Amino acid sequence: MESLAALLTQALHLLLVLLAAALVEGCLRWLKARMQGRIGASPLQPLRDFRKLLRKRPVLAENASWISRAAPYAGVTVALAALALVPSFARGMALAPLADLVLIAGLLAAGRMALALAGMDAGTAFGGLGAAREMSFAALAEPALLLVVLVLAMLAGSTGLEAIGTLFQDGSLGLRVSLGMALVAMLAVAVAENARIPVDNPATHLELTMVHEAMLLEASGRHLALWQAASALRLTLWLALLAAIFFPFGTAPVGFAPLDWAVGALAWLAKMGVLCLALAVFESAIAKMRVFRVPEFLGTALLLGLLGALLLFLSTRLA
Repeated sequence: MESLAALLTQALHLLLVLLAAALVEGCLRWLKARMQGRIGASPLQPLRDFRKLLRKRPVLAENASWISRAAPYAGVTVALAALALVPSFARGMALAPLADLVLIAGLLAAGRMALALAGMDAGTAFGGLGAAREMSFAALAEPALLLVVLVLAMLAGSTGLEAIGTLFQDGSLGLRVSLGMALVAMLAVAVAENARIPVDNPATHLELTMVHEAMLLEASGRHLALWQAASALRLTLWLALLAAIFFPFGTAPVGFAPLDWAVGALAWLAKMGVLCLALAVFESAIAKMRVFRVPEFLGTALLLGLLGALLLFLSTRLA
């Protein structure tokens, strides 16, 4: 009975996060348009674009290798695999034993590597420039994320999302300065990982500033649709990760409980909506920074993660 409940929870989780991934990008664009005084496109417009691109055959450069063909599938696969591990409305999913923050960080790094290889494979200047910038930013973003994982592991005694979420949901931790630093550092890493303002602007193709879009200039048709799907899955992943770690209230407990599942699903959708609204407000209120200042931005996140880990270590030792 427990195994059946775990499998059912996992299947419902996948259905819920795929639905959210299909709407999150469109909702963000619509919210930003409304804040800027424009009507904006329908939240379903990215889904329509994806369906249209999926019907088209990709056009590859003459010197492109098998990497350009395989990278889009690898990118969307690792993003979906990572999203399947992050709990949404309930605990006790079938893949819960694998829901480890270090594993999720590794899957994100694999997706980044696939995108960078695809950007360099065609041999264009913009693709190589975007890949170089992406990997240089990752050299600061990944250590910052691992320091946040260290802070959470020191508190929960595990890097598993189930243990961390349960500890936060119990409310026994209270307010801690180290947790606040870890939250700010994780927010900064999430912004950089998803190529959002102020690190990058997904709505522009300005040659001197673009990072993520520079690696996709040679993608078309079905391959471009897959890269867009991977981007939407990755954005949903980060929002769900923030909700699962720092805002786990309303999550249903382990076991078969349809009523708790319904409440948990509504709570999770509300949290995702609030996070989308906060991201839209943030992007509408701030300008994109110069690309040479991004290392300073990520360096601050790295410093906050390090200070959070040191404060927690010292407070634990003194106690």
